Order: sequence, then structure tokens, then C-alpha cells
Amino acid sequence: MELQQKILDAFIGKVVRKDLAFLVKGGLPVPTYVLEYLLGQYCASDDEEVINDGLEKVKQVIRNNYVHRAEAESIKGIIREHGRHRVIDKVTVTLNERSDEYNATFANLGLSGVPIGTEYVRKNPKLLSGNGVWCIVTIGYVSGEEVKVRWEIQNLKPIQISHIDLEEYIEQRRNFTTEEWLDFLMHTVGLNPEVMNRREKFITLARLLPHVENNYNFVELGPKGTGKSHVFQELSPNGVLVSGGDVTSARLFVKMQGNKEILGLVGYWDVVAWDEFEQQKGRNVDVMLIDIMQNYLANKSFNRGKGTHEASASMAFVGNTKHTVPYMLKNSHLFESIPTSFLKGAFLDRIHLYNPGWEFKILKKNSFSTGYGLITDYMAAVLHELRNDDRTSALKEYAKFDSSLSERDHLAIRKTFSGLCKLLYPDGRMTDEERREIVDFATEGRKRVKDQLYAIDETFKAEPAKFSYTWLPTGENVEVETLESEEVRLSSCATAEETITENASTIITKGKRPRISALASKVITIRENQGGVTYKGLFGDYLRTAKEIKLTDPFIRQPYQIDNLVDFIQMVRDVTSVQDTIRIHLSTQNEDDEKVAEVIDSFNDLADELLPLGIEFTYDFKADHDRTIQTDTGWIITLGRGLDIYEKFNRFSLSRASQQNRRCKAFNVSINRTDGCEENR
Repeated sequence: MELQQKILDAFIGKVVRKDLAFLVKGGLPVPTYVLEYLLGQYCASDDEEVINDGLEKVKQVIRNNYVHRAEAESIKGIIREHGRHRVIDKVTVTLNERSDEYNATFANLGLSGVPIGTEYVRKNPKLLSGNGVWCIVTIGYVSGEEVKVRWEIQNLKPIQISHIDLEEYIEQRRNFTTEEWLDFLMHTVGLNPEVMNRREKFITLARLLPHVENNYNFVELGPKGTGKSHVFQELSPNGVLVSGGDVTSARLFVKMQGNKEILGLVGYWDVVAWDEFEQQKGRNVDVMLIDIMQNYLANKSFNRGKGTHEASASMAFVGNTKHTVPYMLKNSHLFESIPTSFLKGAFLDRIHLYNPGWEFKILKKNSFSTGYGLITDYMAAVLHELRNDDRTSALKEYAKFDSSLSERDHLAIRKTFSGLCKLLYPDGRMTDEERREIVDFATEGRKRVKDQLYAIDETFKAEPAKFSYTWLPTGENVEVETLESEEVRLSSCATAEETITENASTIITKGKRPRISALASKVITIRENQGGVTYKGLFGDYLRTAKEIKLTDPFIRQPYQIDNLVDFIQMVRDVTSVQDTIRIHLSTQNEDDEKVAEVIDSFNDLADELLPLGIEFTYDFKADHDRTIQTDTGWIITLGRGLDIYEKFNRFSLSRASQQNRRCKAFNVSINRTDGCEENR
């Protein structure tokens, strides 16, 4: 069954087509969850006629009830003339001590000091948070003389689902495969899973961790336009996005008003996300804020005023990087763009996961979902309920970490593991391989923090942590490395090899034998989304002295696959030291009879072009499922994915010009001698 149909069958009435909010929103500064709340009432169907009718109704509601600031006076006139009117606006409530009543302020309508019943505030305490709550409000107008306040709130309903059946949600998970569920979650957050690899999907999932885990400390830094703040601004009415430069200790924790202590944002929201968390000129950070923050991130409590307060709000810090990752790793560190006041080991050591935002592609038109996903308000309610389910203790049954890890390292990994389990496997059903995937991602996210601490704070070098663990089901020892570090290592090796080659050429001209390391059998593991990988770097050295090369790859028939073949042959031509003719034979398949003639023409054209260049190219269609490179010098290179190792890339990009700029799919390369002997280069 198609995924979209599965989604509709499992969550009928709770899903919406994700592109509809964009059709309605236009230029309105309204969060997506507000629009999807309305769309869920009128457009939760796969019937185009129902959807079109529903869209018109939602547009009518927005047109008649949403308050544009420029039209505020007109709306006030309508309320006066009709006696009442329903509006959609952002409402903030404060306590008026003099009159001993609560007063409401309407962000767009421009009204303030409007009395609001205590029952509304008790049911919806977020109204008091100081950040406002989007509501559907019926406002009345009181005529007559000697009336102190003309406006009255006759009915108020926050735009959020009040109750969900969590067990039903968990039960429906069993109808989806893991891949389907992962794609379903991508649709739910509004992204198109078809243009994302699995690594990018996990990076997106990580952005939900502060919503699903209590007191989770999250950092993501990366280029502009990658959707870092999207889930914190648009996804949930339980989270609040604030500008990093406008946060004070009073606003965030406790505000002193006379003898009263008024709780700040952490007391009302599941997630407080700091947007634009980067160093900006002219902005000073509240010193007291950092001290209180450090204590809160570590202990879930803070001292302010007369007593100690506790809260469960997670903290998310998102901002832009100023330089590329290779530049930062070479010249500074991956936290270089955050405010200097926060560049303290004691603060950064409390971060549970550093999400690699630079790995996520810049969002374009096709990056957004046009399929069905859960209404964001429903998903937000699910995430809120799942915060009560703590799965941190489950990790000890599967992985035993190296003793060099600190308790904060352990806690960070456990919390990330718990959150990802709840997001991907809320029913608790997963394979050992799926558990391993989560453990590795959680460990890498914490290791990224610790690696940067070594560069920022010398004291952490005294007790270095080894991020490895024993996988208890098999007893295997696993070492975890961050992807960017592996890319730097691979790039360094490639540079070293080029230097060796250049030095060797110089020495040869002087009549001396170069000292070059011997070629050896090995296994190379490339991770999903890894960059800096080239055919030359993987196995170019093993082809230098070959006169005959046989490439077996059953999937060389699509245009992009033939492009890979051309890249391979160009690499052979670049690295070979053979002066005579080189023979390259391709063994592939062609299951599409309609295109076989076109493929043969392409191969024949290629053969004709290569012959004058000293390369004799032949081919057949007899390949089995193996994917290998065999040389007449005795090397056999087993390719896990054949030549098709790269993620898709745009036609007009540097990735097209150089393999060095491409991102990879996950694969292994195994290199062995057929005669069991090794060879000197």
C-alpha cells in the first residue's frame, strides 16, 4: 500500500496536506500550527472537492476573523456595531494588582487592559508567560454611560488540541515500516522526504528532541536557510522562539515585581528556543543570565529571588555559522559563532547534542512536502505527552560505554537515545540494528560537543573521553567518530598521498628510489552524508600499475550512471603510470530492452573517444550482482554500491565539477590481493 494511503487510513481526521497552509498563509505572520488547526477542521480529507471547499471556508475564516494590524480600527468598529465579533489574535495576560483582576492584551487588535475571567487563565496558564498565545476570541462591546471598560471577553479558546489518545497513536505505529514512519514524520514537519537521505532525516528528527524530552539541551549551528528554527517557530504551541539577543534572566527565569516572583518562560513552555544565537555587535549578554543558565541546564532548577525554582523546559540554541566546517576545525572550533560570553567550558559541557546543521541542504521549493502529515497541533500534543515517558534506562541493556566518559557524557547519550526511541519507535519495537543506529547518532552528537571543549577549555584535555562502547548483544567493540572529523582525516590522507606522489616524481628525476608506503589489503567504511570522497582517494593507488582493469557493475545504464563510468575512466587515466595501452572492460546488465540500443550507442561512442587516448574500452551485459574492480596486478576491489556512491546533486553545482564536493551514500569498499601477497607502490 502506498505511504500516503496508509497515512490517511491510520490517522483519518488528524492529517492535512502539508502544502495547503502555504496556499492559505500568504504573507500572514501566523504560525503554521494556527492555520493547520483550521485546515484540520475543514480539509482533513483526500477528496479534492472536499479540500477545495474546505480551503474556501478556511480563507473565509481568515478573511473575516484574523486581525490585520492595519485593519484593527475597522475590526473595532465591527465589534461596536454588531455588539460582538470573533477574532483570531495573539493574547497576553497580566495581573492587575490594583484592581485585583487579570487583563488581556491583543497583539494585532491593539487592545490592552481588557478584563479576562479567572477561569480562562487557570485553564491556560501560558497566557501569563509574557509571550502570548494564539486564540480564537469572541469580544463584546459594552455601550452606555459611565462604563470603565467597553470591551469584554465573552469566550476564549487557545488554538491547540486539548486531548489526544496517545495509545491510539502508538498502536498505529505498528502499521508502518521504520522507513515509512520516518518519511511520515518528515511530511509532518513539512519537509519532502524524497529529496533527503537518511542522515538528513535524522538531523531533522534531532530538532524534535527538545519537544519530546524534558530538560534537553540542544545546539544547532549551520548556514542560513536550512530550516534550523522552523520546528521551534511553526510546529508547536508548546514551544516559544525568542531572539537570542533579547533574552534576560528576568524574562527567562523569574521577574521580581515588588515582593512577588513572576515565573519566566521556562515555567510555561516545553521548549525555549534561542534564535540567531550568534555573536552580534552592540549586544551585551546579561552576566547573571549565564550563571543562572548554567545551573538550570545541569540541575533543572535555578535560584532567583527568595527561593529555588524547578522547571522542565528544554533549551535549544540555533544560529548561523560564519565559516565553513574545514576552516573552523583548522583555525578555531565549531562553536566560534556563538556569543563570547557563552564560550565557557562549564556552559558548553551541559549541551546534550550538537546537531550538524551544515550537513542539511538549503531549503528550496522542492524541499517542502506536498503530501499528508499529522496536523502539527496534534503532533505537538503527542510530543508533549511523550515527555512523561522516560526511556533513558533502556540503553544500559544494549551498550556499555568506555569508563573514560563523564556522567554528563552518559546522561547526554541516554537522553538522546530516549528521545529518538520515542520519536521513531513509540511502541518500543525495534531491531538491534535500529538500536545501534540510534546509539551511534546519540554518541556522535555528544562527541561533537566534547571535541570542541578540548579546543576551547584546556582543563578538559586532562581527562580525555574515549567515545566507544561494547555492543552487549554481540560483544563487539564500536568506536564512534564525528562525520566532519572523518572527512578531515580522509582529506589529510589524500593530501599526504598527493605530496608523496609529487615528492616521488622529484626524487625519480634525481635518480633515487622514493620511499613510499606499501599497498595493503583493507576495508574502507564511508558514512552517509560524508564528503570529500573520490574514486581516486578510495582505490586510485591500486590501479596505478594496472594494464588491464575489469569493472563489474550491473547498474550502468542510466545517464548519471554512465557519468560515473566516465569519471572512473578519467580517474584511471589520471593515476596510471602505464605508458602502453590500458584495457578497461565493463560487465554490466541491461534489463530494459527499449533502452539497450541507446546504452550500446553510448558505450560505442565512449570507446571511439577513448581509443586515441590509449584506452581500449570493451563491454558486455553478463554481470551478476557482484560489484567489483579486478586488475591484472592481482588486486580485487569489492564495491558495496558499485560506482553509484554519491547522493543526487543539482546540474548547476560544484558537485558536478568535482567529486570532492559531493555527499555520499553509506557503503563499504573491501580491497584484497587475489594471490594473498602485498605490493609496493
